[in-house]
Amino acid sequence: MKASGLSFRAAVIFAMLGMTWGIVMAISEDHAAMPAHAHLNLLGWVSLFLFGLFYRLHPALEASRLALAQVALWIAATAILTTGVGLITAGQHAGDPIAGVGAFLALADMALFAALVFGRHADAASAAISPAVAAE
Repeated sequence: MKASGLSFRAAVIFAMLGMTWGIVMAISEDHAAMPAHAHLNLLGWVSLFLFGLFYRLHPALEASRLALAQVALWIAATAILTTGVGLITAGQHAGDPIAGVGAFLALADMALFAALVFGRHADAASAAISPAVAAE
């Protein structure tokens, strides 16, 4: 599987989970978990979908194992961070270190994504799409 395919599939799954969670909060009239819900939607749905678009626009880069690893790590970081924040909003202090681990994983993974975007592989991938893009 390519990085964009994994990104899009995981984004849709996270979006469905986030929407379901939002509906449950609305029905119960208990919005205490809104911070965790927001993390799930922004990291899971929005970020993964944007990663997918980036990799789809850079086919040479998306075929790399590093791009696939970046997406997989983001999926794990999203699940860990959202779980931690959810526990915190439920008053469980055990969620603090879980959220911390998830946050640092997400930060490290964003650094990896930045390296892919700004690295030499991105320039080669952009050149394969269009010489005008590579000249930027």
